[in-house]
Amino acid sequence: MNIAIVGAGWAGAAAASQLSAQHQVTVFEAARQLGGRARCVPHSVFGHPIDNGQHLMLGAYTQTLQLMRALGLDTEQAFHRTELGIISADARYQLRAKALPAPFHMAAGLLTATGYSWSDKYKLIHLQLALQRQHWKVPAQQTVLQLLQQHQQSHTLIEHFWQPLCLAAMNTPIDIACAQLFANVLRDSLGGSRADSQMLIPKQDLSTLWASHALKHCELLLGHRVQHITPDTTGVLVDGQHFDACIVAVASYDCARLLGHLVHSAAEQTWLQHIQAIRHRPIATLYWQPRSPWLEPEPLLMLHEQPHKQHYGQWLFNHHAIPNSFADNLISVVISNADDASLLGRESLVQKTEEQLRTQTHSRSPLPAFEQHELIIEKRATFEATPTTFRPEENTFWPAIKLAGDWLLNPYPGVLEGAVRSGIKSAQAILQSQHT
Repeated sequence: MNIAIVGAGWAGAAAASQLSAQHQVTVFEAARQLGGRARCVPHSVFGHPIDNGQHLMLGAYTQTLQLMRALGLDTEQAFHRTELGIISADARYQLRAKALPAPFHMAAGLLTATGYSWSDKYKLIHLQLALQRQHWKVPAQQTVLQLLQQHQQSHTLIEHFWQPLCLAAMNTPIDIACAQLFANVLRDSLGGSRADSQMLIPKQDLSTLWASHALKHCELLLGHRVQHITPDTTGVLVDGQHFDACIVAVASYDCARLLGHLVHSAAEQTWLQHIQAIRHRPIATLYWQPRSPWLEPEPLLMLHEQPHKQHYGQWLFNHHAIPNSFADNLISVVISNADDASLLGRESLVQKTEEQLRTQTHSRSPLPAFEQHELIIEKRATFEATPTTFRPEENTFWPAIKLAGDWLLNPYPGVLEGAVRSGIKSAQAILQSQHT
């Protein structure tokens, strides 16, 4: 078959990897780089590539890791693997899983944690055991905050454990975030094996991490923003070029733009309206070049978000502590759900975030002076993962057109593993339609 894939993000690349060995695949990508919302920025003020956001993966991202290995990549070399930990920059809180088999790795980490009371530790264990007894199922329409309140999680746990984890995983505030999606993430990480719970920090930029390998057998058209997709009696036309099938692997708003003109029936109109109603949340990533390497040994630290001080940073990465990191000695801060932070203005946000860093790392190795910085704000980084967010299937009303993306129906919020799973599922749907 001759197959078009619109979008060279992680979903499109995953779909291409499943199809290009036996079929002719053409990939259209509007940007000049691969990776979609997880891509490389080749020209930075630092003179070397950086990513458009600081991404963190989990050992539980099984299909992504399996796909990378199938492409011949060494995942142990591609990532810096570290035990799951909540280590606050100000040293008030520390919880790190131990090098023990599950479930003892988390139990030992919790028992030796500092900053959390014994009552808090009991409540954490109680919540995990309750979710396990419920087979990780929670009431429909429940939010993360409602789940935490139901299980009597303390203010300390919510503010200094659950809220940072929820924002990191879902980029959605806990008072509206979907509890079931969050429970799925907890099931596959905290409730999984020790390897599943480990954190994986990429040591290569996200465009070359694996997407370039997945697309090496495809015709790749970078800088081509598709304008028209039209099904016909034998397949589909993509900007006038005929294909047997097409996978639309773009964000929901671009999907609505490309397929909206095909909608006629009431069912199709309802489907399109639901897609158009999907909301998105921004993520800001701030990079600094220190005058000298920061000698702090922890690669990842939790920051305390304090909106009343205009301190919005949540996670701090020290690339000097990551052996062979492509980002060299850069320091980066991630601000999820960055609507309020974006209102500050770029220079004010940089100033306030540096103030936050220097205040909260005061008890650690001295933070060097900063020479240069770069602020990247992805205004529509992920979809808003609420209990009522519409998430369609890969199949559409037009048999030759399939969808792919993290926003489609899958067990996860808007994370990279969800994109990969959707891309693989969409490719399988194309292959099944060929046989039927």
